[in-house]
Amino acid sequence: MREALVAAAFELFLERGFEQTTIDDIVSLAGVGRRSFFRYFPAKEDVVFPDHERGLAEMTEFLESGTGEEDPVRHACGAARLVLRMYAEQPSFSVQRYRLTRKVPGLRAYELSVVWRYEHTLAHYLRGRFADRPDGPLRADVVAAAVVSAHNHALRTWLRSGGESDWVAEVDRAMSFVAETWGDRPGNGGDAAPAGHGPEDEDDVVVLVASRRAPLWRMVQGIESALGEPRQIHRA
Repeated sequence: MREALVAAAFELFLERGFEQTTIDDIVSLAGVGRRSFFRYFPAKEDVVFPDHERGLAEMTEFLESGTGEEDPVRHACGAARLVLRMYAEQPSFSVQRYRLTRKVPGLRAYELSVVWRYEHTLAHYLRGRFADRPDGPLRADVVAAAVVSAHNHALRTWLRSGGESDWVAEVDRAMSFVAETWGDRPGNGGDAAPAGHGPEDEDDVVVLVASRRAPLWRMVQGIESALGEPRQIHRA
């Protein structure tokens, strides 16, 4: 049922557009009632990201599975790899979603809220591991943001290729960069291959500082401008 609703929703989103598609349209095509839709998805936006609750649960389980002896930064990098693997399990769907979210500002804002939950989960784990350090809370937040940024860099690279590039190589390179920069022990980040150190191997890290009162669309616009991506967000 859940998969049928997702399939029907994306068929309509691609045919009519996200904003022009209603929940009634989705359930009609799927051949179910509205109650069935809301049993699985709280809102129309949630059907675009049906796998993130599972991704968060798997990340949390992985972080909690550590022995406490491993380098926490490399363990966090290993958790981030799980999320990209989740995207790679359904390359066609992931690429379709990426193209859809590029066109709908509301979906980009929703996706940012999901990304924040991943970052919050990583930061919570790292705060516990860095509890005995004077800079523990600061280090945890910075490393969590770095892991998420590196993951998103690898994910965008793979998605822009239409899901054709080697996602394993992309995430290995990104996570190794973070692990070698912030990790306490030598080795690979989350079983990643060592990254090079030449100019061609450098990744960009974008830090956005904004007022708490700034609208979310303006923050998204600022990030996209810094990354050099298409700016399709407009004032509501």
